[in-house]
Amino acid sequence: MDTIDRRKWLKTAGLSSGFTLLGGFGTWAATSNAYMDSEGENPIAKLNSNENPYGPSKRVRSTITNAFDKACRYPSLVFRPLLEQIAKKEGVGTDHIVVTGGSTEGLKATGLTYGIGGGEIIAADPTFQAMLRYAEGFGAYVHRVPVDEQMGHDLEAMSQRINNRTRLVFICNPNNPTGTLLDKDILRDFCSSVSKKTVVFSDEAYYDFITESDYPSMVELVKEGMNVIVSKTFSKVYGLAGMRIGYLVARPDIAKRLQKNIMAMTNVLAIEAAKEALKDDDFYKFSLLKNLEAKNRIYQTLDDLNLTYVKSHTNFVFFKTGRPITQMIAEMKKENVMIGRPFPPFYEWARISSGTASDMSRFDLALKKVLG
Repeated sequence: MDTIDRRKWLKTAGLSSGFTLLGGFGTWAATSNAYMDSEGENPIAKLNSNENPYGPSKRVRSTITNAFDKACRYPSLVFRPLLEQIAKKEGVGTDHIVVTGGSTEGLKATGLTYGIGGGEIIAADPTFQAMLRYAEGFGAYVHRVPVDEQMGHDLEAMSQRINNRTRLVFICNPNNPTGTLLDKDILRDFCSSVSKKTVVFSDEAYYDFITESDYPSMVELVKEGMNVIVSKTFSKVYGLAGMRIGYLVARPDIAKRLQKNIMAMTNVLAIEAAKEALKDDDFYKFSLLKNLEAKNRIYQTLDDLNLTYVKSHTNFVFFKTGRPITQMIAEMKKENVMIGRPFPPFYEWARISSGTASDMSRFDLALKKVLG
């Protein structure tokens, strides 16, 4: 089942059946992401890093265990099959793929490639900062363009910032931390147009959570030979954040240039985990359904408190607390709930990740206590 078919299934099953299909996934639902406090007594709902608490799947865990016999070998022993799997999934040649240590390494390698020595990068504000801050460390100048009134990318304002020193335009879509999604036609037109002037980077870490059945990946523009780079990750829907594996998709000449700045060779266990994760369609669908279920519970809590929030196309929700975020983080932590870090300039907004049913219950009780 390809990504588009999965998304059609998700929209049908998740929105029309009230999650009745979840009964078939009971063994995963028992998995917990509970952490313990310093005394080892109270469970903590870790809802601050947009992780998938149900992963890795049972199939992937078994694969990881069996792969330990290969852990004494260098990754080249098992790397090629993963490269071929990813290329097939994305519909490109293997020379279009750069495997990375999570999508973050791909972001940083790109920031280094195009930002070093004073290159200019244009990005929304706020958005995911890994590339931008890393590039700044190598002399890049980042134009941070405030999001619009709907907290989405202001593409018109971003376009106006392009000049002859612009080396890259960064788009995180869906956006982190706001959870917003760009109109598919406007996004495609923007990327097509801008790629004629400079390179466009599309961070698609949360692409799998989009419920619009015909929403395109910008990999389609890569296939057309445009100056577009796309990043993907196994950290979110596949539940492999701790394994650190992701990839970039780009035109072969661009991919070759990026590959030179990759520093961490992905490890054997992560490679084997990713290979099996791509085959485990049941867990993929389960993760999407549980994420929708958790987000609906978050929305209910926020509605109960009459709080403003952004409808999300990711595995987190961005909402207005009305209090300084540093204060909210501290107060929620006292209730054993960890929430997202500050995202300037929205210092009264919090990002809450989706979690298990027990996590959502803890969040509901804690937020109502803190803001009650």
